[in-house]
Amino acid sequence: MPSTWDTIIVGAGTAGCVLANRLTHDPDHTVLLLEAGGSDRRLWVQLPIGYARTFRDPQVNWMYRTEPEPALDGRCSYWPRGKLLGGSGSINAMAYVRGLPQDFDDWRDAGNPGWGWRDVLPLFRRAQDHADGADALRGAGGPMRVERIDDQVHPLCKRFLAAAQALGYARVDDFNGPSMLGVGIYQVNTRDGWRESTARAYLRAAQHRGNLDVQVHAHVLRVLTVGPRAVGVEYRRHGQLLHAHARGQVILCGGAVNSPQLLQLSGIGDPGLLAHHGIAVVADLPMVGRGLQDHLHITHVYRARVPTLNDTLGSWHGKLGAALRFAWNRRGPLSMGVNQAGGFVATRPDAVLPELQLYFNPASYSTRDGDGDRWRQMRPDPFPGFSMSAHACRPTSRGSIAIASGDPMEPPRIVPNYLSTPHDVAQALAASRVLRKLAASAPLREVIASEILPGSACRGDDALLLDFRARADTIFHPVGSCAMGPDPRTSVVDNRLRVHGLSGLRVVDASVFPNITSGNTNAPTVMVAEKGAQMVLEDGRA
Repeated sequence: MPSTWDTIIVGAGTAGCVLANRLTHDPDHTVLLLEAGGSDRRLWVQLPIGYARTFRDPQVNWMYRTEPEPALDGRCSYWPRGKLLGGSGSINAMAYVRGLPQDFDDWRDAGNPGWGWRDVLPLFRRAQDHADGADALRGAGGPMRVERIDDQVHPLCKRFLAAAQALGYARVDDFNGPSMLGVGIYQVNTRDGWRESTARAYLRAAQHRGNLDVQVHAHVLRVLTVGPRAVGVEYRRHGQLLHAHARGQVILCGGAVNSPQLLQLSGIGDPGLLAHHGIAVVADLPMVGRGLQDHLHITHVYRARVPTLNDTLGSWHGKLGAALRFAWNRRGPLSMGVNQAGGFVATRPDAVLPELQLYFNPASYSTRDGDGDRWRQMRPDPFPGFSMSAHACRPTSRGSIAIASGDPMEPPRIVPNYLSTPHDVAQALAASRVLRKLAASAPLREVIASEILPGSACRGDDALLLDFRARADTIFHPVGSCAMGPDPRTSVVDNRLRVHGLSGLRVVDASVFPNITSGNTNAPTVMVAEKGAQMVLEDGRA
């Protein structure tokens, strides 16, 4: 087995799988892909509804916890992150949302030329194999399948859409179309009823190539450097301490938690933090781990007067019927996530961009212990119920990721710093108000027996905000902890995703987002990886 490659990729998650595929198109370019977790070839990974089981499975999930959050009544938030091929894209809810064009124009305007909407749209299109075919905004024939589920969603979704339209929200056919503003059915990353992660869409096609070496259960401990250059990595696999060397570069694709952690363990970060843990400084970059952003959501839960997905997934005969339907034609509840409908809405009359993202779930889990019940989404409430959620699209609070010690096996300290700005507090209240208005709209009001959470006793803005602080949690979109920008004092990588002050080292994953996008973060992470691969190949030809 060789010990030197042209490129070493750390992390076979959403971004790492894209890079492995694109870089090995050149048969003369050798790539080592290292993944701390194992294979994604598991039924509950590939079955779309199976993310209910992988949500708390330590075999495929890092199962992180944040530090106690003061704004959330001192609660710790549970952060599932993928520990397998495909990363978090192998355990997520599969919604395909690119975000607003304005999100990427903001990236460009923050000093990152080449990252505006017109720059990144071709990369979104290149990645796509959209079921509707290609047009000016979507692509076809690319690796990543995007499908519609409009004809499969639960009938209760029509009630949600009607309730939203009664409040004046527009009906949107495609959240990735000309306008996101309104409500509709989410498009998803599935292919013929199975999950379409980048492990399936990109890595499978590349694994047979002789210039790609994929090693699972390979936990990278640090980046090796000589002077101001990254030259390889040290990692542990099957009890052995190993070294791999890169002729060209090392690319970190560990995501918003693990990429800053690995940089800090390698002596790249804030000198004060590194000194505290006895780590020699390789590069003084104070923003490593800072700039963290996430979407914080609240869920309202209702008992229904009509059948919901609880009636299907809550009984053995319902599960059997769903399983038989999936076996027959790869359709039905097992082929989708549970957040089937939703939207992007503004709450202020003068707002020109969406302020809140909505999710409608035709199932409920209010009687399950969400912290201790590993299979909660396969065991819904024993009565008809549904839920709705909302979160701010563009929060302004910033948190941090920091190593807790010099031990690479110890989880880092995650401090989201939720609701630390007046804007985010106002948006939290707006989110709860919108859910209440939707529930009061006639199409939903007619089928609601009672509001379970927060409950009818929760009245007025003060009570709604208290409820938000008591129950709100992550929607699993952490980004920004190795943010892109021109200044090494305020960012970690430049606009070509190169770590400031070091050669031969890039970060290519959601941690480089300068600002969080206005929706789900998997699709923009694929785009970042497509652009990162393009840059690596361009540099190789220079």
